[in-house]
Amino acid sequence: MSDLLRPVSDTDLASEAATLLAQLRAAPPLTHCITNAVVTGFTANVLLALGASPAMVDIVGESEMFATIASGVLINLGTPRPEQRAASREAVAGAAAAGTPWVLDPVAIGALPVRTALAHDLLALRPTAIRGNPSEILALAGASAGGRGVDTTDTTDAAADAAFALAQRHGSVVAVSGPVDLITDGRRVIRIANGDALLTRVTGGGCALGAVMAAFLGTARATGTDALTAIAAAALVYTIAAERAASASAGPGSFAVALLDALAAVRPGDVAAAARIEEATR
Repeated sequence: MSDLLRPVSDTDLASEAATLLAQLRAAPPLTHCITNAVVTGFTANVLLALGASPAMVDIVGESEMFATIASGVLINLGTPRPEQRAASREAVAGAAAAGTPWVLDPVAIGALPVRTALAHDLLALRPTAIRGNPSEILALAGASAGGRGVDTTDTTDAAADAAFALAQRHGSVVAVSGPVDLITDGRRVIRIANGDALLTRVTGGGCALGAVMAAFLGTARATGTDALTAIAAAALVYTIAAERAASASAGPGSFAVALLDALAAVRPGDVAAAARIEEATR
């Protein structure tokens, strides 16, 4: 945690995050996920625990239609088999036609050619938000060859300029995950120091965050909240739950279960009280 980041319980952002969480649970957003086959079940359970409604629709001929009725869409490139690649393109077309917000998670791009080409094709279609680790964000911006598979070899600060450039060029909110998350729309910059390293020891810890972001975007669209606030709120709720889960866990196995319990238990008032954030204008 940066020394610059201190507990702040009365900021506008923390209050807005708390409000969005309450609104999400009052009207569960239908969250359309085309995601990594390794993490599909965990991602669905994370959304259910949070209070959202997951739908793992990755079939050609259904994805476009479903994206038009969903509240938010996640496109995760973790296991981009041929049908899933086509379904992703369909879903993005449906989201664009209906104005449905969508998140691009460019998992392990850089050295791997199929997913890297697909990530750049989808990037050109202007995702509402992009979520990745520092190496993935650098690779998407053309500033790096990527990390070591799904593992980053770069720091969040090293990816800051790439995140700003992507946000400004494509009109997306960019979230860079790390010990201190960095989230930007190309002008405002939010850093969140909540979270726990056990998130990196559980398959799906990062991928599920992309789905949570899609859910919060769906709620934000329904309530008129801007996308930057929605993405920051998603990261804040998720990382606060991770802290609570870690405190009740003996290791990665118990943490995965405790995270679901913590997501279900976290309340709007908890978010405002536990937030460790810093906001600035670039």
